[in-house]
Amino acid sequence: MGWGNTITRRLKVFSMALFIYFDYKAVQKRVQWVSTGKKSAIWKKTHERNARRVLNLMIELEGLWVKMGQYLSTRADVLPEPYINVLKQLQDSLPPRPFEEVRGTIEKELGEPMSDLFADFAVDPLATASIAQVHRATLADGREVVVKIQHDGVKEIILEDLKNAKSLVEWIAWAEPQYDFNPMIDEWCKEAPKELDFNHEAENTRAVSRNLSRKTDCGSGSVSNAVDVLIPEVIQSTDKVLILEYMDGIRLNDNDSLEAFGVDKQKLVEEITRAYAHQIYIDGFFNGDPHPGNFLVSKEPPHKPILLDFGLTKRISKSMTQALAKMFLSCAEGDHVALLSAFSEMGLKLRVDMPQQAMDITTIFFRQSTTASEAKENIKALNDQSERNKKALQEKMKLNNKEVQRFNPVDAFPGDAIIFMRVLNLLRGLSASLNVRIVYLDIMRPFAESTLLGSLTHGQMPNSQWIFDSPANSDVESKLRNYLLELGRDKILGIQVCAYKDGKVIIDTAAGMLGKYDPRPVQPDSLFPVFSVTKGITAGMVHWLVDKGKLKYEETVANIWPNFGTNGKELIKVHHLLNHTSGLHNALGDVVKNDPLLVCDWEETLNQITKCTPEIEPGSTQIYHYLSFGWLCGGVIEHASGKKFQEVLEEAIVRPLHIEGGAICWHSTRREWGVFNGGQIFVSQTFQAPRWNIYSYRYAYYLVLIPFCLTSMAFSGVESRLAALTVDTEELQKLSGIRAGADVPPALLNNIAQMVSGLPALFNTLNVRRAIIPAANGHCSARALARYYAALATGGSVPPPHSSGSKPPLGSHVHTPKFPTVPLKKKKGTGKKGGSGSTGNLQHVSSTDKNGYSQLRTSDADSEAAAVVLGSGGSSRMFSSDKILDAFMGVGEYEGMAQQDGKFGLGFRRYNNASSGKMRYFGHSGMGGSTGFCDVENNFAIAVMVNKLSLGSVTRGVIRLVLEELGLPVPDEYLATGEKGPDMVLNLTPPEQLR
Repeated sequence: MGWGNTITRRLKVFSMALFIYFDYKAVQKRVQWVSTGKKSAIWKKTHERNARRVLNLMIELEGLWVKMGQYLSTRADVLPEPYINVLKQLQDSLPPRPFEEVRGTIEKELGEPMSDLFADFAVDPLATASIAQVHRATLADGREVVVKIQHDGVKEIILEDLKNAKSLVEWIAWAEPQYDFNPMIDEWCKEAPKELDFNHEAENTRAVSRNLSRKTDCGSGSVSNAVDVLIPEVIQSTDKVLILEYMDGIRLNDNDSLEAFGVDKQKLVEEITRAYAHQIYIDGFFNGDPHPGNFLVSKEPPHKPILLDFGLTKRISKSMTQALAKMFLSCAEGDHVALLSAFSEMGLKLRVDMPQQAMDITTIFFRQSTTASEAKENIKALNDQSERNKKALQEKMKLNNKEVQRFNPVDAFPGDAIIFMRVLNLLRGLSASLNVRIVYLDIMRPFAESTLLGSLTHGQMPNSQWIFDSPANSDVESKLRNYLLELGRDKILGIQVCAYKDGKVIIDTAAGMLGKYDPRPVQPDSLFPVFSVTKGITAGMVHWLVDKGKLKYEETVANIWPNFGTNGKELIKVHHLLNHTSGLHNALGDVVKNDPLLVCDWEETLNQITKCTPEIEPGSTQIYHYLSFGWLCGGVIEHASGKKFQEVLEEAIVRPLHIEGGAICWHSTRREWGVFNGGQIFVSQTFQAPRWNIYSYRYAYYLVLIPFCLTSMAFSGVESRLAALTVDTEELQKLSGIRAGADVPPALLNNIAQMVSGLPALFNTLNVRRAIIPAANGHCSARALARYYAALATGGSVPPPHSSGSKPPLGSHVHTPKFPTVPLKKKKGTGKKGGSGSTGNLQHVSSTDKNGYSQLRTSDADSEAAAVVLGSGGSSRMFSSDKILDAFMGVGEYEGMAQQDGKFGLGFRRYNNASSGKMRYFGHSGMGGSTGFCDVENNFAIAVMVNKLSLGSVTRGVIRLVLEELGLPVPDEYLATGEKGPDMVLNLTPPEQLR
């Protein structure tokens, strides 16, 4: 192709692009001054004339532009109807090349006269496409074939068109910065030239045929991933000629024939979708060009799909295949952490942190497809959201109008993902054009699970890798690790165990995986969702404030928190909250049932708490405050201290214990969101979740970028360490026979099986994980929780630092949290000094003494609230009172504040030992099996974290083994027969009901 033709093609492309661009801009101005009824008609005519302009230019130029038109013609779910109606003509044959050109190419490539090669050769082609045309023929041996012949000179045209397309995309990005398609066109420039080598296509065809014809074990022992499609056999190939077996079929756009032959279009598209799921997730080798022209339907029942044209076939690495499978499954499970992990593994780097919106948008690509009849409404709904989405991003990034237009959220985009998203879009367009509805999550899930779970089950890591590689701290730890291996992967998904004896670490073990769809190994610093385990941490914060003189146990809550003193709550005291005797055990239950995500709004939940009414007389009966406990104590903590909840957590627990974790700080004018985290123990602040879906029918192919534009990869920090929840389905079935004991709210156990099965989907979402729910959504490592209870077991003496050989070192995730300066109301009787009247404006500076222990220096203005009191030997202490242990357990002088035979002391669960009759243990467990407690008499503390929710049989076995090996008494709850285990709720049920 000479320079003259090159310049002519370039001028035609850019002049047409400018013409259409200014046409739309002019109409955009014009419709502002017409009635709503006329707007639709004006836009329809505008789309029609510009679609015809695009079609005529594409037919004239052929080459790459025809392929782009074929792609756009399949997007009935997002493109205006006039474009679909006009551009779908490109799915039919283009004007054929002269037969003499065809003859010359065949004889040159095959080296023989056509008369010697073929007994018969149809002069008129079956179809003519952008790169080649196809003729039906009969070989000399009588076999029926089709012959694909590349157009003469098309290679030069395609390469030139790619340059023009690249320039056009760069111009669009300059004129309309929110539509930057450079990643897509860069990938296309890399892949498109491969279509020009028919030897390459022949080998691709053979490979895909082999892959789809083999049976695939889905990982559960049953073969369910085989697909039922036809692929023509390759007879012969050269660079420019490809001879394939002839298959008689119906074109997908021939609706009359499809109807006449009785083709089930729903089943047809489902089978095509299965074939592509197999190619992507099982083989890592897939056709990147599934437009309707590349399919036929066999005329013979059962009318199988015939797959054609494997020129643009993409091979992806095993790691990318697994990342794509993880992305899909994380959407299916609503697992934000796994989604962020998948993005990281794919090489995606972005500039904004909106993980909830990333989940929403990514899920849209795997959603049920839209039929063509619903496309218009779908387009309108998506387009209406476009401006709202832009405003949300503008608010999030604090950009002005000009800046938001030019802001590009993508920093680095993986090329492999572009072809993958293009395939999904084409499949979606295919279902829309055939007017069928496809549920992609159901059809593709078995294939994604096969590649991700199959790689784990068939290529299981050896035991030495399944248990995190760290030196054993004791003989007991070695025996524990052997026990975990005996339990195996069926009972354990991921687990951490850490234990202290006499202030020293004797166990620090981690094993398994972070999630069902997240095969990264659990490490000692991984963070587990621990549900009610965090009640024990929250209770510790209340005791710390009492110890510092900020409030008193016998003080009424209304004196600290004035708005609380309504609806019969005027006489509720702090110790009533800690002892679960306030009568507010079901508070917020109905509210949260109607709006589960209300729990993510810290200020609103505190407001709702103030409106609640006790169900029974405060102090009369102990009934477990399963959900309300955290907000009741949290409100007291904030109003008594004059600080944010997270600040007190940092000051009272995190820094003194050297268990710093990472911190993520969000700033919002409306909501406070945060989580416990352990380290260590993680603190976050605000998060606001506008709904996102950036779409525009004017630039439909921009859709390939959308799923990845809305989250940041701050994933290397805290969120990369979060374990994901799943459920032990076998143990879950046993929940149906459980009946509530007197100490358990009946409402809690009425639907407990249903509730537990739904917990992973809710608590794996980052908006819930980032929320402040001190009774339910804590995230801890076992080593941090065990260190906390080791300190409490001695009345607050901080244990020596973790062994220098621990990997990674405890407290290595240092962070400096930034808290908003939101003024809190002072409690009644505020004075400058003394007791409960203190304002709690504690100013602190962290330092370290000569022995390496944590110290906090207080300001002169509040000297009475010493953050750390040094005890004997210079060791640091969290509490100054020598009776703090009695307070924890509600005994001694605090006995009157706790129900005499109740299972709770002041905030902590009390455990008994039948042989000694002594109340020597306290701690707190969480739903699903995670737990932490200490034995005061023997100076022992242990924490167990699990991410496979069960009735606690694994945790019970671990604790029994450790205590028996150490010769220590085992609490009654861990001796009871059956599968009861240490679940907080189930512990409150009589053991005989669980046998």
